[in-house]
Order: sequence, then structure tokens, then C-alpha cells
Amino acid sequence: MMYLMTKYFFLTLCLFAIPSLSSDSDPLQDFCVGDLKASPSINGFPCKSSVSASDFFFSGLGGPLNTSNANGVSVAPANVLTFPGLNTLGLSMNNVEFAPGGVNPPHSHPRATEAGIVIEGSVFVGFLTTNNTLFSKVLNAGEMFVVPRGLVHFQWNVGKVKARLITSFNSQLPGSAVLPTTLFGSNPTIPNAVLTKTFRTDDVTVNKLKSKFAV
Repeated sequence: MMYLMTKYFFLTLCLFAIPSLSSDSDPLQDFCVGDLKASPSINGFPCKSSVSASDFFFSGLGGPLNTSNANGVSVAPANVLTFPGLNTLGLSMNNVEFAPGGVNPPHSHPRATEAGIVIEGSVFVGFLTTNNTLFSKVLNAGEMFVVPRGLVHFQWNVGKVKARLITSFNSQLPGSAVLPTTLFGSNPTIPNAVLTKTFRTDDVTVNKLKSKFAV
């Protein structure tokens, strides 16, 4: 009997602990402006010893951004690393701008759900479920989307002019795993044998792809 009671006690503790892992931890004080010079802890960065009004305001989401790159997209993040006032608050934002035809390539955010709104232009937004179902739609200015945490998604400017999104996340540092860069630009690189088998291709093709994403 004592064994069963002990077993159920620890099981109950585990069940109560699981929800706390679903997003950033709740703050324990009004604010904790991050000290980026210190090593991060489980719930973000240690608090700065002295703060001022400027710690709670950020101008880095403005544009225009430079989209003259291979993907035709540029991202200006407002997360704990660029805006330390977000430390422990469990949220962040991005300004995402696209050249005509620009693509934000397939990627995922391991630590956050993403919500976004189209500010200007027409953007094809899509995400894939874990059973490989694609949910997608062309959105215009004023329309909103949501991508569940961890799912692969992308955005594509299908208009003839620039496009812009503002996105938000329920994490101070959502992370981003960009599939092409992750697979073909890692350091050290993934062995060719793994990639040729995975994509049913050859070394020549894999090496060509690696050359495009090498850091």
C-alpha cells in the first residue's frame, strides 16, 4: 500500500510539472530587464541591477529592411537578445519584409506558437502538420494567421510589390530552425550518406546544396 501511495504521489507531481514546460516560465516580479553580459539561466538572463525608462522601449522593428538577398526576405527581431526588457515576460515580435517573390523558407520555432498580421502586400502563408497536411492561404493587408508551436511553416510574397508582416511569439526567444540551412549548412556538416539516403539523391547533388548554404 505504501509503495502504491508513493508511486501515485510522484506520478501526480509529474503531471503537475508538465504544463510548466509548455511555454516560458511565469515571471516572479514586475520585470527583470536582462543583463546580456551575464550567462542565461533557465528562465532567461539575470536581472540588471539598475534600469531606466529606455529599457522598456524599442525602435528596432522599423523599416525598410534590406531584402536584396537570395531569399528576398529580411527579419528584424525584437526578442530578449535585442530588447532585454522582454526578459522573463514570455513574448517577442518580428518585422518581416519581402521583396516581390521573396520567400521566408520552411522553418520552425521550437519554443513558441507564432501569430502574425499582414501589414502590406499579399503573402501566401502555409504550415504543415505532423501528418504532412498543408494548411495555407493567400493573405492580404489586415489579415492574420497562426502557426502552432514547432510546426514547419513558410511565407511567400505572391504580389508584384513588397510585402510586410508583423509576427509575435509566446516566448522571449522562440528560436528558429530553418530547414535548408539546418540540413545543408550545419557545422560540422551532416554526413553525405545520411542526406543522400534521406533525399534519395547522390553526392554531387548534396555537395552542390551544401556549397549554397555553407557558413
